[in-house]
Amino acid sequence: MSEHRRKAPQPQGGGRAAARRAAQQPAGRRADPSRRATSASPSEAHGEEPSYGGRAEARRAAQRGGGRRRGGGDSSGHEGRGRAREGSGRKRFIDYPRTGKHGFRRWVPSWKLVSGLCLGFLGLMMGVAGIAYALVVPPEVKDLATAQNNVYYWADDKQMVATGGSVNRQSIEYAHIPKAMRDAVISAENKSFETDRGIDPMGIARAFYNMARGGDTQGGSTITQQYVKNSMLTQDQTLSRKFKELFITLKVGETVGKKEVMEGYLNVSYYGRGASGLQAAARAYYDKDATELNPSECAFLATLLKGASYYDPAGAPEVDPVKATKEQNTKRAKARWKWILDEEVKDGRLSAAERAKYTDFPDPIPPRKDAKLGGQTGYLVDLATKYFLAHNKAGVTEKELARGGYEIHTTFDEDKVNALEASIKEVYAAKIDPGKRPDKDTHVEFGGASVDTKTGAIVATYGGQDATQHYTNNADATGAQVGSTFKPFVLAAAMQYGKRNPELGPDQGESERTPVSPQSIYNGDNKLKINQYNGAVWQNEDGKEWLQTNDGDTDYGDISLRYAMQESANSPYVQLGMDVGTDKVKDAALAAGLRDDRYMADASVPSFSIGTSSPSAIRMAGSYATFATSGKQREPFSVTEVKHKGDVIFRHETKTEPAFPSIVADNVTDVLKNVVENGTGTPAQIPGRDVAGKTGTTDGNKSAWFVGYTPQLSTAVSMFRMDDDEKVKNREFLEMYGTGGEKSIHGASFPAQIWHDYMTEAVKGTKVVRFPKPEPYGETLFGGGATSPSPTPSPTPSPSESSEEPETPSPTPSSPSPSPSETCQPLDWECRNNQNGGNSNGNSQGGTTDGSSDGGTDAGSTDGGTDTGTTEGTDEGTDQGTTEGEGNDRGGIFGGGT
Repeated sequence: MSEHRRKAPQPQGGGRAAARRAAQQPAGRRADPSRRATSASPSEAHGEEPSYGGRAEARRAAQRGGGRRRGGGDSSGHEGRGRAREGSGRKRFIDYPRTGKHGFRRWVPSWKLVSGLCLGFLGLMMGVAGIAYALVVPPEVKDLATAQNNVYYWADDKQMVATGGSVNRQSIEYAHIPKAMRDAVISAENKSFETDRGIDPMGIARAFYNMARGGDTQGGSTITQQYVKNSMLTQDQTLSRKFKELFITLKVGETVGKKEVMEGYLNVSYYGRGASGLQAAARAYYDKDATELNPSECAFLATLLKGASYYDPAGAPEVDPVKATKEQNTKRAKARWKWILDEEVKDGRLSAAERAKYTDFPDPIPPRKDAKLGGQTGYLVDLATKYFLAHNKAGVTEKELARGGYEIHTTFDEDKVNALEASIKEVYAAKIDPGKRPDKDTHVEFGGASVDTKTGAIVATYGGQDATQHYTNNADATGAQVGSTFKPFVLAAAMQYGKRNPELGPDQGESERTPVSPQSIYNGDNKLKINQYNGAVWQNEDGKEWLQTNDGDTDYGDISLRYAMQESANSPYVQLGMDVGTDKVKDAALAAGLRDDRYMADASVPSFSIGTSSPSAIRMAGSYATFATSGKQREPFSVTEVKHKGDVIFRHETKTEPAFPSIVADNVTDVLKNVVENGTGTPAQIPGRDVAGKTGTTDGNKSAWFVGYTPQLSTAVSMFRMDDDEKVKNREFLEMYGTGGEKSIHGASFPAQIWHDYMTEAVKGTKVVRFPKPEPYGETLFGGGATSPSPTPSPTPSPSESSEEPETPSPTPSSPSPSPSETCQPLDWECRNNQNGGNSNGNSQGGTTDGSSDGGTDAGSTDGGTDTGTTEGTDEGTDQGTTEGEGNDRGGIFGGGT
């Protein structure tokens, strides 16, 4: 063989690979003579150790093979070292770090080690779970699920009523639970209920996963779990509560029968409307026993178990005003009701033929009150409950409150509540006769609220004739427009913000304002063309002008704002609102205590200033209380304190906000005091007491108000007619022409009479307090086309008055405004008639009386005239439209209220 075909010689010992192979071979094989004859090197033939390429290789080979690799041929020294190495290589119980591995492999645990650790941990957990399971004691349902009463107290801490909700709990046995109800609940909540051991592992895993990532915590609970949760545990969505629920459920699943679990679950579950338990729910929603429920009704009641606040078709706006409306709740309830019935068919629990019978949704009856919540008590409990749920910081829910055990201390004064109810009943009995006037006196409603001016506490309300028959609380918002009772906010805005400069642009006009005095003169003519603040004629989107009317089409001529409030003239205050800005009028109303909600009308149109908004009687009484306290606003409230298990969990804290400067509020009070002393509010006079107030009647004679106050108490009374069928959507307000035998209803009639009778009784025995005397404030301006007086003989003539241009009203007189003592008094109408040529009020045919039928002031000319006026009537403009309030008011944005 040629040289170039020969292989290169291999290194001695064969390198590292050969060393490894040699170490792995048995000792006897390594010593085989025939093999050594072919592979041993010359040095090995003379008894030398084989070469492994270095000391490191030899050491590793020794660790693998020990001292046995040379068999008996080794010397005694080699044998000792082999045995030592063999002893150091014995296996450990836990081989970690791993012997014989190098680099990162030494730290990678073997599968045996991992498996052992897992089995050990699993065994430990099973031991802990076993101990916990053994220690768990299933809850006693009878002791834990019996709802307690909630006790409501009057302001003097005397018990008002003890109630656990709308109906009492009444547990029923399994035999009395309809099979249709059991089937509906199983198909909707837990299809494997009859076969599972109380838990759904997949559901629990899903719940843990969702909680860990902060997602939805709903779903996964079996009927047994819900039974345990409702009867023993809190509703907290926490890991600790889930662990407790798991162990208790396992124990209950093993020790409690399925029938008992189903019975307990349906008896302790909450169905809304204060009903805990199936029997209570059957009464609350269908006014029948549970045994009489059909499959369709059972499917609906099963729907409520998902969350009554969001599935009761009656809605729960006090819980969630956005998502829990009647419309949305009804939509959700119908969808889930249909789904449950279909699921029962799929599960074989309901035949297709039986399912076909139930195509129409089983509408429940409207919510009703318990008999002991009749009269005004139900309304008071409802107000206190809503207030507490909306303001408590303890997180108490409607469901938890319905379980009972709470003491609710209210602000309601029992004597004042009875007095307000008695005053309304007296008028109703004497004047309202549906049998005699069925087309005029039916559907007549009154509402009322009385607020302590110093604290904001609601001391009395009137919500309707009976809370168990009339479910809408008339003391709360009803949609009835407030009319001219809104005008004090216009005056307050004019005094606080001022009239804009008509000679400047929009930006400059806003920055340059002149505070308006109540003595300012405005045009009070009927059908006055309303201008924007800069003199341009106001027009709506269709280009139509606004012609503002007064009650009885009365032309007042140029009159002071004080007198316009006294006689409830509309045109001066509509124009004043435009001069100041209706946005500022709205700001003043909100500062006084009204809310910017759906009951606040569109503030972009002139009619806003004469009361197209429809706040509640409570809010109106509270906002007028702001004037009574010299501009200090306090929120109305109905609950002072709530206790649970002896601990105070809620206590009201009165907060005072500065709404108006005292000089502004006191001047408004003085103007309203004049309304009661000399104007449309004279029926509200209380001898020996300072009283301030304002009448209000709306477009179409569809509502009438009187809102007034003494220094200590502010009260609002409303009257309206509205279809009382609460199943009808968008119920309309009805006209009150002829109601009570009167030609028309005004704020000065029944509302003012009720206010007087109640307040006379309410302030009896209390200290007589006077309103603060106001200081003069603002400039006497001229608006709405009113001209400054021509120079006439007067005690203190003002030279600047004669220099004013008659066509253009001056925002600021060129000389200081004369005080009331220097010129005619605002209430001295004969003096002002003489100054203005006897043409300030009335028409060429004579004056008219604009006071109330119970006594007003004669605003006619000195030579007399025919008394044809009424207190306050409709204020329709020349165009028709719609307003923000409920009902079908004819005036539209060109209408308004007095």
